[in-house]
Amino acid sequence: MIFGSTAASKEPGRIDSDVLGWMSLRALQEGFMGDVHQEGAGTTEKSEMRSVVVRGSAAGFAPEVFAGPHRMVADEPVSVGGTDTGPSPYDFLLAALGACTSITVGMYARRKRWPLEEVAVNLRHSKIHASDCAECETRGGMLDRIELDLHLGGSLTNEQRSKLLEIANKCPVHRTLTSEIVIVTRAD
Repeated sequence: MIFGSTAASKEPGRIDSDVLGWMSLRALQEGFMGDVHQEGAGTTEKSEMRSVVVRGSAAGFAPEVFAGPHRMVADEPVSVGGTDTGPSPYDFLLAALGACTSITVGMYARRKRWPLEEVAVNLRHSKIHASDCAECETRGGMLDRIELDLHLGGSLTNEQRSKLLEIANKCPVHRTLTSEIVIVTRAD
């Protein structure tokens, strides 16, 4: 069964770019990562969260992304000047949300011993006019819209499916994306 997801209510909070980057990339370890370790992409002293290092040439769009011992390549599609050698930054963002949703729903169902057999998450990102969004507080300009379709495989009751949809909207990356985000950028 497929359920749509809309943004949850805003929850005040703060998060810096290292934490947001870690959350996004940590959620992508399955499928996109190799076994290369980059110095500097390790655990920070402040917490157990990993720092992420992204290095690229000013001449192109394909930076290498290092998260602990994992290596990925980001890129842009050929249509906008990239070489399409890796997911775009928005692909990584959607993958982080999808992976976190899948992990959170699966973990909850396992704890409850519900007969969930599969979780599939299909996501799309677009820019929309605020005036076209009935459920949005913002009335002017453009907004980012993420549509999330959740497929839950298994012999679940309607009540279990409803609860898992509720839980999907509470995954940590979803909460981060729907909270106030503060990004502190510095140059050396």
